[in-house]
Amino acid sequence: METKIIENAFDELLKCQYERISESNLKVTLPIQPLFINSVGVVHGGIISSLADIAMGNTFPIDEHNRQTVVTVDLKTSFLKPAKGKYIVADAHVVKMGRTLNHIDCFIYDDNHNLVAKSNGIFANI
Repeated sequence: METKIIENAFDELLKCQYERISESNLKVTLPIQPLFINSVGVVHGGIISSLADIAMGNTFPIDEHNRQTVVTVDLKTSFLKPAKGKYIVADAHVVKMGRTLNHIDCFIYDDNHNLVAKSNGIFANI
C-alpha cells in the first residue's frame, strides 16, 4: 500500500519514517536524536506529543497538492513510561470519521515495544 504523506519541513527535520498499514492505520517511526532528550535523560514529552500529532494527522488522506485535509482541534497525551532507546514509534488508528470532526487514537512505543504514551485527538476537516 502506497504511503502518501503531508509535505512538511518539520516532519523532515524530525526525520520521520512512515508506514501505511491500512486506510485507517499509519505508523510513524522517529529516530531519537540528542536534541530530543530532556534533563533527566528521556525523550521530552513535547517530542512525543508532536510525534502523535504527526501520525494522527497523516493518517487522513491528503489533497492533490500533498497538503493536509484535517487540522488538530484537540490533542491529549498521557505519558505512561519514560521513552528511551534508538527510536519511538507512533501507531495511529482512526476511531471515527465524521462530516466535520474525526476521532483518532495513537499509541507510542519505544524500540523494545514498551508502551510509553497514548494519545487521542479530534481533527476537523478543512
